[in-house]
Amino acid sequence: MALSSIAISPRKLRHDLYSYSYQEDSNTPLVISVLASLIERTMARNKRIAQNCNLALSRDSRTRVFDCSESPDLTVQSYLERIFRYTRAGPPVYVVAYVYIDRFCQNHPEFKISARNVHRLLITTIMVASKYVEDMNYRNSYFARVGGLTTHEMNKLEVEFLFLTGFKLHVNVSVFESYCCHLEREVSAGGGYQIERALRCAQEIKARQKQERRYNYQIAHVLL
Repeated sequence: MALSSIAISPRKLRHDLYSYSYQEDSNTPLVISVLASLIERTMARNKRIAQNCNLALSRDSRTRVFDCSESPDLTVQSYLERIFRYTRAGPPVYVVAYVYIDRFCQNHPEFKISARNVHRLLITTIMVASKYVEDMNYRNSYFARVGGLTTHEMNKLEVEFLFLTGFKLHVNVSVFESYCCHLEREVSAGGGYQIERALRCAQEIKARQKQERRYNYQIAHVLL
């Protein structure tokens, strides 16, 4: 999906990221389209590399938990829109989820995002990011229904993801802003537009830095 095909004006984009409305009838955050475009391009690149090198994607046993037996018939854009429609997670959640995905791929270079694993990776990282960013969250069972999984599968994906990332969930302001910049460049390359930093979102994350020392992600709580 080309970003240039999305009707985004600089003013609209700035307003969306600076003062996003968390009302029930709020429009889908523009960051979803940007993130979907970036991930879909990454998937296409991984597919070309796998075909040229005759390699299988995501063959490491520790990361196979994200693989589906069949690739879901749902685009990344549609899947992200579905998650937003039923969870109303705001723009900071998707930026933090993007940070988690990037960290995960860097820590496990054998893992390549593909049509078989992208949906489970997205619902897992968005759920974990929502717990980190938002004050109130849905239960794992609800995220499971939104993502098309069973509660057992959702719990297992979360636990495996936490261990595979070493429980390193903290995202400070500078990291958050650097990933906003990356998304800005993504939009600029895709359609000549410019994303402004989500300052209010960054401030929300900064306020939670003081709670980092007390942040204790218990497995027992995860399985509730």
